Amino acid sequence: MLKVLSLLPLSASIIPSLSLVEKKIPLRLKEKIIKVMPKILQPSLRFVPFGAQKSLLIPALHSIFSEAITDGDFEFLQGKWLKISIIDLQLNWWLSFDQDQLIMASPKDNITEDVSFSAKGDDLVLIAGRKQDPDTLFFQRRLKIEGDTELGLEVKNLIDAIDIEQLPSSIHDLVDFGANFLQNTHDELALKIS
Repeated sequence: MLKVLSLLPLSASIIPSLSLVEKKIPLRLKEKIIKVMPKILQPSLRFVPFGAQKSLLIPALHSIFSEAITDGDFEFLQGKWLKISIIDLQLNWWLSFDQDQLIMASPKDNITEDVSFSAKGDDLVLIAGRKQDPDTLFFQRRLKIEGDTELGLEVKNLIDAIDIEQLPSSIHDLVDFGANFLQNTHDELALKIS
């Protein structure tokens, strides 16, 4: 885990170079990369222990939502559970709020969620990178929100308020690069079809 984190500053220095390389990659190869990536990541991520997932996800969420947490914007999640599913990676996370902090339940806890959000990984990257908004993806049925409607709306509003600038610069750069790569490829494919 520490090895991965120590590589983040290195990846940030590589990102500008990747943007230049991305422009030279043929469209068919970019399309193939987008289709194959979940198939490559999914088996590997299945072996990442819950503790490692939690140790990365909770601090990242606290960093992104620090102001919202301080302002009490997560109190609506007190005693309630949100399930986030990344469909193509077969990842599921259960989150709640207790004692002024976000908490995460293990899949072994058999939590029954009050609301669930599910989407493919690339759509979640597009949301995080501000290339798509949750409403658009919801109406295109690419983001599914199920369960308590009022709770789901409050969570969606928090997602809309995400400030990607709150992330450490290396993670911000990776999310930004990924979102740009996905959106540019989708745009190029749409132009090719029309």
